Amino acid sequence: MSAPVCLIVNPAAGGGKAGAVAPAVEQALRGHGLTVRRVDTRELDDARELGCRAARAGETVVALSGDGMVGVLADALRDVPGAVLGVLPGGRGNDLARVLGIAEDAVAACETIAHGLPRPIDLGVVCDATSEGSGQAFVGIASAGFDSDANRIANEAPPWLGGLVYAYGALRALVSWRPARFEIELDPPRERHTFTGYSIAAANSKAYGGGMRLAPDALLDDGLLEVVAIERVGRLRFLANLPKVFAGTHVKLPSVRVFRAAEVTISADRPFTMYADGDPIGELPLRVRAVRGAVTMLVPRQSAPDAPFDTPSPLSNGSVPAQQSSTPSPTHGVPPSGA
Repeated sequence: MSAPVCLIVNPAAGGGKAGAVAPAVEQALRGHGLTVRRVDTRELDDARELGCRAARAGETVVALSGDGMVGVLADALRDVPGAVLGVLPGGRGNDLARVLGIAEDAVAACETIAHGLPRPIDLGVVCDATSEGSGQAFVGIASAGFDSDANRIANEAPPWLGGLVYAYGALRALVSWRPARFEIELDPPRERHTFTGYSIAAANSKAYGGGMRLAPDALLDDGLLEVVAIERVGRLRFLANLPKVFAGTHVKLPSVRVFRAAEVTISADRPFTMYADGDPIGELPLRVRAVRGAVTMLVPRQSAPDAPFDTPSPLSNGSVPAQQSSTPSPTHGVPPSGA
């Protein structure tokens, strides 16, 4: 990768980790022979503008931050032809980097910025349930219900909790949780399902919450979402099942239902804020859809152990194809459901 780099740093990400490691990252990128221009921002709207300007100027946009800013930059760059986005882990969760197989150490991850392959990546897009607007994109998982409470608590938690903040949020949320009734409509106007339980999630990627593999079969290039419903069980059973999410084996439980669709509409019997990539993205009811190949990202040449792609990279020759925005003919089902 020879294009100049615009390194966008959120110095507060990861409890200040991103800011602390930024000088070493800048040096490492230059050590790989790259021209680097660093800009710092703590505001997502500012990051959006910085990313668009950099991409239009022909720079590769590289985020040293958490998944929230990565999602905002991906949303912005999907409208910039030829834009390329790189990801360096600088937050508390860093789930997209983990799924892509990018090194956990931000300095070591500079190898992917210098020598990685550009590859079209799907995004999820959240819109008002009745709107036909362009919506807001996310890279990982959008969820609501119990996850709404857990995310809010995690975002308010002290920075010193680090990666434990998501477990802390879940435990705190569980104390006062009462089950909600959800309705989903897959590829409207097709299948409808209702259930009482904890959460509903639309997964573009496999993981969220610092390594929780909520949707272990999700792929980043199939134009589909994994829709995961967590149905009602007792608090103690829910707590006992929680560690299974880190291995992705929870999908075998009778209380977990998984569907696959290009689009899903989600509503509930009481208000919930949907969170995506760790940040609030809208209020139910909402419509979530997959957009195939919406943004080009730099990924490691060596595939991740649990490959997040359905097909081999079409970019082994180093070329960047035109971005696509079409979704495939939808399919859906309930592969690992015990219901």
